[in-house]
Amino acid sequence: MTKNFIKWLKAAAVRAIKTVAQTAVATIGTSAVMGDVNWIMVASASALAGVLSLLTSVAGLPEVED
Repeated sequence: MTKNFIKWLKAAAVRAIKTVAQTAVATIGTSAVMGDVNWIMVASASALAGVLSLLTSVAGLPEVED
């Protein structure tokens, strides 16, 4: 693996983890207001957000120079 790919992978992983956490917090907050937290929905929405974040990172990350 090249040094640039490893740098990209780390940056993409950090973004994905942050996205998963943000989605979980937002979903839990919304569910709590409605009265019941559906943990399966929280997990699936958060996982999907993480996958989408990684796929979006393929287009490029400003933290990683070309």
